[in-house]
Amino acid sequence: MRIVTWNCNGALRNKFEHLSELNADLYIIQECENPESAKHQQYISWAGNHLWKGDNKNKGLGVFAKNKTNLELIDWCNIYKNHEVKHFLPCLVNSDFQLLSIWTSQNKSPNFGYIGQLWKYLEINKSKFKKIILAGDFNSNTIWDEWDRWWNHSDVVSDLSKIEINSLYHRYFNEEQGKETKPTFFLQRNRAKPYHIDYIFASKEIENNMTNFEIATIDKWLNYSDHLPVICEINTL
Repeated sequence: MRIVTWNCNGALRNKFEHLSELNADLYIIQECENPESAKHQQYISWAGNHLWKGDNKNKGLGVFAKNKTNLELIDWCNIYKNHEVKHFLPCLVNSDFQLLSIWTSQNKSPNFGYIGQLWKYLEINKSKFKKIILAGDFNSNTIWDEWDRWWNHSDVVSDLSKIEINSLYHRYFNEEQGKETKPTFFLQRNRAKPYHIDYIFASKEIENNMTNFEIATIDKWLNYSDHLPVICEINTL
């Protein structure tokens, strides 16, 4: 199975044909419009098999799959101590593995924005994780850890590692968190401001069957978004 995660930076209706060139079975897309509210017929047709979640019909989190792939929404909790955490979209794929699609938000939180949102979501739901892939725009990296926080990027990576869920990029390229040589994001599309903030994590059973991992080319994809597509292939899915 070929899986792509990409923050499309909006207006996926104008970009999905380029995305299709990656020939994935699953696309996890951040900042895309809701196909059910769209007026672009070709986009609606392309998005025939999808799940979507968001506060704004023009910018949300979507999972798009080939027609023969079964997507079943999972009803996991997104309330942490009376506060909603954003944005997370869990589903079951082909009754075989769980997929948690991620687009972390500041969510108007002075302390728990972005990686703090993911940390809270894990606290609520990680006991339910089985054979699982977590993929998306985490808006985070170890380089932004703060000494007095217990929900840093490194803490989230450690919490996931304890339940044998690891970053496929770091496994494939044998690199350390915070020392990535291949960026996934360029601030304001400036090549002089590269960061690695998009990830695919997976449980051990899936990790051991990874056959390829890549970041799409800068020259093409920076024309469409400030993020690059992140691509992995899993042999047995």
